Amino acid sequence: MKIEGWLFAAGAIFFGLIAFIYLWLSADLIGFVFLLFTALLALIAGYYMLYTARRVYPRPEDRRDANIDEADPDYGFYSPHSWWPLAVGFSAFVTSLGFIFAAWMFAFGIILILITASGWLFEYYYGDHAH
Repeated sequence: MKIEGWLFAAGAIFFGLIAFIYLWLSADLIGFVFLLFTALLALIAGYYMLYTARRVYPRPEDRRDANIDEADPDYGFYSPHSWWPLAVGFSAFVTSLGFIFAAWMFAFGIILILITASGWLFEYYYGDHAH
């Protein structure tokens, strides 16, 4: 968890610097506060991960002398040929456009999300790849 903690800490420093640069260049207080809150959220996550990394046994990813076979071998099953994630993403895009343009588009997007998420969920229950 040390790697993730340091990444979040670096993000906190980055967003903190950007917040003050943004305030200096634009004099926009609201944008400054949002960027500062982003830095603080990254700082909270980074502190938690670094604090937890000190208290728990180090993972193989955190040790320099670790071997590849020490990591958890079960990462789950991910379909290499599936087009359903693209369809679900398009459905989410249509739904988000419905927030902007019209209620009917939002309703149509919800219907599309239900159809495409069902297709993705039941992908291995029918067709060539049925189990």
